[in-house]
Amino acid sequence: MAPQNLTCHYNERMGFFYNKSGGDDKWDNTQLILVQVVGSLFCCFILVSNAMVIAAVITNKRFHYPFYYLLANLAASDFLAGIAYVYLMFNTGPVSRQLTVRGYFIRQGLLDISLSASLANLLVIALERYMSVMSWKAHSNLTKRRVTLLIALAWTISILMGAVPSLGWNCICNLDECSQLAPIFSRSYLIFWSVSNLAVFLVMVAIYMRIYIYVKKKTAMLMPHTSGSINRKRTPMKLIKTVMAVLGAFVFCWTPGLVVLLLDGLNCERCQVMKLKRWLLLLAVLNSVMNPCIYSYKDEEMWTTFKNLMRCIGNGTRRQRSTRANTRPLTSGQDTGNSQPPSEETKGDDHGILNT
Repeated sequence: MAPQNLTCHYNERMGFFYNKSGGDDKWDNTQLILVQVVGSLFCCFILVSNAMVIAAVITNKRFHYPFYYLLANLAASDFLAGIAYVYLMFNTGPVSRQLTVRGYFIRQGLLDISLSASLANLLVIALERYMSVMSWKAHSNLTKRRVTLLIALAWTISILMGAVPSLGWNCICNLDECSQLAPIFSRSYLIFWSVSNLAVFLVMVAIYMRIYIYVKKKTAMLMPHTSGSINRKRTPMKLIKTVMAVLGAFVFCWTPGLVVLLLDGLNCERCQVMKLKRWLLLLAVLNSVMNPCIYSYKDEEMWTTFKNLMRCIGNGTRRQRSTRANTRPLTSGQDTGNSQPPSEETKGDDHGILNT
């Protein structure tokens, strides 16, 4: 059997692949402006708020525990997502058709890495919470070295997942396998990507269900042996609620997009996946907006640290303005405040000169 001759199209613009895949990426001007304006506002908030989360964990010694280190790493992945969204917002619509294959791989790779990093961090946090709950402690016994290794492992896996299409799992040499949503990604890759992420969702939900059931049973066992109600702030349940809220927001915002990717991978022609693309994008951006809000709402210490950071920034800005005002050079017409008032003799001399 003669080998099949495949023609690769690495030198083509993305418009070529959109036409071949049947994916109509035309945007209405109103929709494009709306997505860019709203998306840009969201991205600014994402970058600032997640930077504050990272700064809060670094500056507040009460956050120097494995859970908060992992939470800061989750904020770092959201920060990367903010950068990826900014790049995407201004390289979508008509501009996307002018992108090179390499530019498209960079655009999608940033998104895939940020999503994989968020998912990996949530899974690691779920395992850390499971360890702490089983020992009935607010924080696990993970050492800083192990936490660092887990963070490094999560980012390594995320980078590999984001680089897979550019490493060869694409349809540049086989246009019949191209998807509509990502016209140089193979449909088989979209199936793998969506199914693997949905499977991780189910694993995390199972872990937190196991944690919730265990905490309920443990609380019921301890209640008869305590004089009053159990202080929930001293149990792991307080941090678990924070993570469960983050996980719930993540599943809510990303599950529709993963389902649509799966339908595209299965070549569902009647699903009209392209019409949902832009709104699913905003929903994904919304997830990175929600996370810092959840941290500050669920954790009073985090909110207090946020306020202290904003106070420090405000005081630093005022101090800098005051320093600039004090060091500003004076013009010849300005009074330094150190000159002596004219004496009576000088006034008399001046008066005599005027009379002459």
